[in-house]
Amino acid sequence: MIVLIMGASHTGKTALAQRLLEKYKYPYLSIDHLKMGLIRSQNTALTPLSDDKALTDYLWPIVREMIKTAIENKQNLIIEGCYIPFEWSKDFERDYLENIKYYCLVMTKKYIINHFSDIKKYANIVEKRMEDDSCTIETMLRDNTRILEECKKYKVNYLLIDEEYQVDIDL
Repeated sequence: MIVLIMGASHTGKTALAQRLLEKYKYPYLSIDHLKMGLIRSQNTALTPLSDDKALTDYLWPIVREMIKTAIENKQNLIIEGCYIPFEWSKDFERDYLENIKYYCLVMTKKYIINHFSDIKKYANIVEKRMEDDSCTIETMLRDNTRILEECKKYKVNYLLIDEEYQVDIDL
C-alpha cells in the first residue's frame, strides 16, 4: 500500500506520516528531504525558494516512479509533502491506483484563526524547521483556501481540520 499525504505547509503532514509509521511500520519519505538532497547535491538549479509549481514539476516524476517501483515490489510506503499534484492519479494505470491511498490535509479558516499559535507551536514536533518566519496567519489562510479549492476541483480525498486537530487514517 502506498499512502500519499498532501497539504499546505504546517497542516501536519509529517506528523501524520510519523504516526502512521509507528502504527503500521510503513516507512515514509518526506518529499522535502528529496528536494533538499537534490538541491544540495546540485542536481538541479532549483532552490528551496523556487516556485512550488516548478518544484512539483521537477520532483513529481521522480516520486511517481518511486511509487511504481514500490508497488511492483509489493512494498508499503508513505509519501508526504506539498509537491504532489492534484491530478496525480492520471499518471497511474488502474493496477497501480488500486494500491494507492491519497489524503490531503486542509485547515479551515476558523481553525487557523482560533489555533494559529498552536499551529506555530507544533511546527517542530517531528522535524526542526530552519526558517519559519514565512508562516503567518495570512499565508496559512491563503494556502489552505487554495488547497481546498483544488481538492474540490480535482475531486480528491481531503481531511478537513475544523474544530480540533484529530487527524488519523486507518489503512
